[in-house]
Parts: sequence; C-alpha cells; structure tokens
Amino acid sequence: MAESSADTATAGLLLAIESSCDETAAAVVDCNLNVLSNVVASQAQLHERFGGVVPEIASRAHLRAVLPVIDEALAKADCRPADLTAIAVVTQPGLVGSLLVGLTAAKTLAAVLKIPLIAVNHIEAHLYACRMAAGFDVFPAVGLVVSGGHSNLYHCKAAIDFELIGSTIDDAAGEAFDKVAQMLGLGYPGGPAIDVVAREGNAKAFKFPRTFLREERLDFSFSGLKTAVLYEVNGIPGSHSAPPPKLTEQRIADVAASFQQAVVDVLVAKCRQAARQYGLKRLLVGGGVAANSQLRQGLDELQREEAIDVIVAPMEYCTDNAAMAAIAWELYGESRFAALDVDVTPGLVRRGRR
Repeated sequence: MAESSADTATAGLLLAIESSCDETAAAVVDCNLNVLSNVVASQAQLHERFGGVVPEIASRAHLRAVLPVIDEALAKADCRPADLTAIAVVTQPGLVGSLLVGLTAAKTLAAVLKIPLIAVNHIEAHLYACRMAAGFDVFPAVGLVVSGGHSNLYHCKAAIDFELIGSTIDDAAGEAFDKVAQMLGLGYPGGPAIDVVAREGNAKAFKFPRTFLREERLDFSFSGLKTAVLYEVNGIPGSHSAPPPKLTEQRIADVAASFQQAVVDVLVAKCRQAARQYGLKRLLVGGGVAANSQLRQGLDELQREEAIDVIVAPMEYCTDNAAMAAIAWELYGESRFAALDVDVTPGLVRRGRR
C-alpha cells in the first residue's frame, strides 16, 4: 500500500522514468526502496505485426504515453511533484529516439522543480532489481542480464561498480526467442510463447548447437542456434535432401523445447563458469528472459550444485520498468548528479568500467 506524501516526504521520494525500448514507465520509490507506484505502458501490440520493435513507432508511442504515465505514477503514490527529492531517468543503453523522450521529460521536471537529475544505466538497473527483491546488500556478485537486446555477464563489485566480463557477439537470447517464435508461427513477443509451448515438447528431440559451451571465454552466441532452428523448420537452402516434416503441433513443441533448452544450457553454464573464475558465491539474474520457467529451473539446479546464492529479479521487474531505476538512490548518496545538458548513450560499453 502506498504511503501518504506526508509520511514519506522526510524520507525522500524519487521519480524514475524509463523509455529505453518499447515500454514507457514511471515509478515513485522512497529512499528505503519501497516502491510506491510502478506504471508501465507496453507497446507490444504496436510491434506485433512486425515481429520486433520498430524504433520510429516506439518513439512516437513514448511521446504519447510519457506524460500520462508520469501523472499516473504520481497519483498512485499519492504524491505531488513538489514532494520529489530527485528525478532519475534511463539514459543508456537503448533506442536513441526512445531514450530522448524520457530524458527530455526528466530534464524538464528537474529544471522546473530545481531538484537533482540522475542518469541511470538500464542494464545495471536490471541487476539492482535483485537488490530490491533481496532486501539486503547483495554485492559483490556475478550478474547476468538476459533480455531481447542484451545477454551480458558482469562482475558486480558494488551497487554502482559493474564490470562487463562477457556478452553476446551476435544475437541476444531474447532476440533469438523472438525470431524462433516467428519461424514457428507463435507470434510476438516470442519468449513467453515459446515458454508455454515448450512445456508440451521433448527438449531432447533435436540436437541444436550450444556455442562456446565448453570454451573458457564468457561470451555468448545465439546466431548459429537460430540458424539451426531455421534449417530444421524450413530445410537447408539448395539441399537435395527431402523437405522437413510438416510443422505439426507436436513438432512445434519439440523444436521450441529443444531450442529453449539449448539457450538455457549455455546461460547456466556461463554463469557457473563466471562464478568459479571470480570466486563469487552469489549470482544476480535480471532481464526479460529471466522470467523463463526453464531458465529459472536451471538456475535452481545451479544453486544446489555449486552451493551459491542465486537471486532472480521478481517477475514484475524482469521486463522493462522504472522501479528498478531505484539504483539512482545509490548515485544520489554519492552526489553523482547529471547536468541538464546530459545526452543519451544508445550503445553498450563492451568491456571494462564505464
């Protein structure tokens, strides 16, 4: 239940804004990490016909939604703009047009209210959602962020000290889910659809590749896996072999289950490898694909086998949202404020401290 503005004003209130991709979100979080409101306007229906996010459509949808979403977040938290202590906004990584919509709104509010503006890294916020769920300091740890645009491993030294130690060299895991779902006629977004269909399938029906599975590098690659599924579904171009069998419901379920298991095997293996390499006994997992039931089962097994503490972001914080931008309170504590001329950074720093 949301506290009243009178109860929380002395503790401080943060308005966080997220618009990095295809969700417009705003949240109000107090300095004790209590989420007083968390509003998300999804664009999934707008992008469904294209099988993926169209940047121009996303930007225009953010323009329409950002002010109503902010108003709703403030109303649900029972607070006024004058009650706010700071404004947090995601500035990286993401789609440039989408990021600019949220940043412009945040700059305007910070300037008018004369309160600090705090720039947040979207990927780091996904891992901070694990800190919020745990209710205690979870650092240092290995961090895995796995979503439609990112498959990254981090050495999380502290709440605002993250080092990228592994990433995908091509498709992100979530992107592969979307593309395979499209091949199987399962619609968009692909992750939830494949998760459901795979429950009726045989995960050992097809031997799909697991790239880098036994290599020391902590990187990922899902392009070859995606291509292997394409050949299994449509046949190999130019091949004189017999065409593949018809896509019956059972065959779709088997392909989905086998594909999903290949992704999970690689993600879990690299988490195990990173934990051993860095001598860490805690793993944080966030991002949209963290909602996948098979991945969660694999992480449960990893926790038992390696005797490590695995913290997965709550379901409501796996997909993009603004509540996880409460990481801004950590930056606030160190007076790491952004100037009003701060710009967005669409790309992702691939190695080292940013």
